[in-house]
Amino acid sequence: MTSVETNTPGQYADVNGVRLYVETHGAGRPMILLHGGLGSGEMFAPVLPTLAAGHQVILVDLQGHGRTADVDRPIDFALMADDIAALIDHLGLDRPDLVGFSLGGGVAMHVAFRHPEKVGRLVSASANIRRDAIYPEMLAQQGGVNAAAAEFMKDTPMYELYQRVAPRPEDFPRLLDKIGEAMRVDFDFTEQVRGLRVPTLVMAADADMAPPSHYVEVFKLLDGGLRDGGWTGEGRPTGGHALAILPGLSHYDIVDSPLFAAATLAFLDQGR
Repeated sequence: MTSVETNTPGQYADVNGVRLYVETHGAGRPMILLHGGLGSGEMFAPVLPTLAAGHQVILVDLQGHGRTADVDRPIDFALMADDIAALIDHLGLDRPDLVGFSLGGGVAMHVAFRHPEKVGRLVSASANIRRDAIYPEMLAQQGGVNAAAAEFMKDTPMYELYQRVAPRPEDFPRLLDKIGEAMRVDFDFTEQVRGLRVPTLVMAADADMAPPSHYVEVFKLLDGGLRDGGWTGEGRPTGGHALAILPGLSHYDIVDSPLFAAATLAFLDQGR
């Protein structure tokens, strides 16, 4: 059973035992927008007006993030992907496009891995498919994320956001523990990516958390970058996939950029 409440700026949808916070903006072809770790749908505020000008944008706060309270299970790509698949059914959406950044990009990919029949097009931004692709110094930082770090994060935007909107602000240390635990787990989604049947835009900043070569590797798994594209595009990837490395940006400001919105819309609106 699912239910919706509308006593907030958005609404709550009960799916899979999680009360997901959902906001809807604009009208047109639906696009589900998934935020990064320790963030919320609010992180897309700089680009939301552009994205919502011609699309129905559905912002979701993932498990334990933003206005969605945590539940008694790990922070896990597959579990959160199943939440989004259940939300698609709950909202009665017909193959919406999925756009995700970082953690949200991984979740969006897993929706496409696990529920391809529910997805139109996929944009995965700054999402790595192998843990060992991440720069060693970043892996070291991730290894130190736990509840004890909460005190040191009190001056950060992530902490401020959580304290302002979370149903249980005191859960922030618990979220850090879960995120830290998730980031310490090794992963390699190479074979799942190779089997993707949803048209996918692989996007990253030119100074992202992994080198540009990693995102080129993902594109190659999707039949991209292996030959000349041809005068009429006949040599492009057979599944309709694409690659965008955005200049002058990093993991921490890519979703603020007009380039993020432009590349996303160009891909989603292609041929429509």
